[in-house]
Amino acid sequence: MTLGALARSEDWRDRADAGHGLAAFAETPEAVEPLLALVLDPGDTYVTRRTAESLLRRKDRAGLTIVASALAVAQDNHADWIHTAVVDVFSIFADDLDEAVRLTEELSTTPDTRTARGARRLHSTLTTIDPVLRPVPREDS
Repeated sequence: MTLGALARSEDWRDRADAGHGLAAFAETPEAVEPLLALVLDPGDTYVTRRTAESLLRRKDRAGLTIVASALAVAQDNHADWIHTAVVDVFSIFADDLDEAVRLTEELSTTPDTRTARGARRLHSTLTTIDPVLRPVPREDS
């Protein structure tokens, strides 16, 4: 079964697996619409969380763009699960969080108003996170 077929499955477990697998192809135009649909899955919010988390774990522009675009139009319940995924992914390493903040700042000025709106929401969540691990300051000799 292909990832596209899994993404359209009646079974939430298949759709969650499809979201996880398709996240690896987030930079390809063919994957964007199925990934957006999975982040906003109407049948099960586990699919939302699993797909959003997989996209965010890429820690790159492609993953953040899709999550931001979905967040811009997400209903409250979906938005809550997207925010949970954001906190889960970016609450450990300060360097990863800092890069995500930088990327969402850039995305918030994109001409695509949906992505820009979602990026601002995503940025707002990211700036409230206090990461567990920060770089150790180097002592100069």
